[in-house]
Amino acid sequence: MFKNAKKNDYVKKAAAVMLAGSMVMGLVTGCGISTTDAAGTEENDVLQGASTSDAAAESTEASAEGKTEVEFWYSGGKTAVGVIEEIVNDFNQSQDDYFVKTATMADYDETYQKLQSGIAGNVAPDVALIEVDAAKTLSDKALLTDLSSFVNEDADFNRDDYLDVYFAQGVDGEKIFAIPAYGSTQVMYYNREVFDKAGVNAEDIKTWKELAEVSQKIKDEGIATYGWEPMWDEDNLIDMVYSNGGKLISDDGKTVLINSDEWVEVWESIRTWIHDDEIMAVHSGGQGWEYWYDTMDDALDGTAGGYLGSSGDQADLDFTVVGAMEQPAWDDDSTSYPAARAKTLVSVAQSSEEEQKGAYEFIKFFTNPENQGKWSLATGYVSVRKSTPETEEFKAYADEHPEILVPVEQSKHASVRPIDPTGGEIYDALGIAADKVELEGISAQEALDEAYETAQKALDKYNESK
Repeated sequence: MFKNAKKNDYVKKAAAVMLAGSMVMGLVTGCGISTTDAAGTEENDVLQGASTSDAAAESTEASAEGKTEVEFWYSGGKTAVGVIEEIVNDFNQSQDDYFVKTATMADYDETYQKLQSGIAGNVAPDVALIEVDAAKTLSDKALLTDLSSFVNEDADFNRDDYLDVYFAQGVDGEKIFAIPAYGSTQVMYYNREVFDKAGVNAEDIKTWKELAEVSQKIKDEGIATYGWEPMWDEDNLIDMVYSNGGKLISDDGKTVLINSDEWVEVWESIRTWIHDDEIMAVHSGGQGWEYWYDTMDDALDGTAGGYLGSSGDQADLDFTVVGAMEQPAWDDDSTSYPAARAKTLVSVAQSSEEEQKGAYEFIKFFTNPENQGKWSLATGYVSVRKSTPETEEFKAYADEHPEILVPVEQSKHASVRPIDPTGGEIYDALGIAADKVELEGISAQEALDEAYETAQKALDKYNESK
């Protein structure tokens, strides 16, 4: 999720999928936690999952007769698995041509790894849920179906109803190599009582620099220990940089820009607020996602004025205690432009024409406004359809809990998180630099200069190999 590069969506459990001559695909436990990606699931309540898929497959086995079987691989926590299986069963019962059979993986990484092995062994599924970076890599090798042929011939496909920031991530020129299953973007959560005591209206905070001023006031007046807590990792810092006009790589794809003035200004400000002014703090380390829970807890108990986290956190937050707001711009001369990520559904090219058609029909069904609403309400992920907030169930919920609309509205002006062409080496370098700045107090210029050297070498190597 939704959350960050370091944080996979799920607590990894043992996965049993073996390739030996022919592939025997077992349904494995897809376990998750609720702090972000698998909202609604408690960390100590994740020991269920595989049985959901098994039971669903057994209960609908008879209905598969006479239909084209479409195999679907995905990962998810207990809550996510339950919703996906419900949508799959609804699809199987909604028409007489296709039957979707599911298999769950431990996480997105395993899905991608097994997908590559399956393609190599000619035993791949017909449709899979994977990260957009992985989808782009497979598409570049012509291993995915170009869905544009289905989209262009389908009068019922409403491309304009998809949020551009998510749909665009699966498009390469005229090719549609993936369609977004759901989105994620990190938003701000603030403690209502802390802000009230400080005389602060959250809607009045338009820039990060204004938030720093509010944080200073909260600390100076003894209202809370810290005014704000960014979430540990590079993602929050990258969001701020994008809102300051920064870029990851030059437009010609040849130069890494991560030590430019836009980057240094933002990262040095964060270093100052954490280490010099002590108006902000970052939790790190711990067992599993302990740092994430600790950050959330500080906002809930008033130790901090608020924090920057995932939309999926909403399942764990008491909104009588905290409120939600969009990320602000960096300063008065910039625009809020945080990143939005898509998790994508892809069709495998080696599948038969009829299986590819079935994959497309299922993808379209999964991403219709009603199913997107069902998914979003259960998991906290962002619906990729513009019309979902107008569906009956979603609208009724949003009327009582307007916080769910915050990530939807933010997605409308969010940026696409750039794909790292080096296979992750640029983002890895940024992760190391972020730790130096946030945890060690090393100057942003020094940390980013070091990251630049590593990242530029990786980009040069990539460009030379093309």
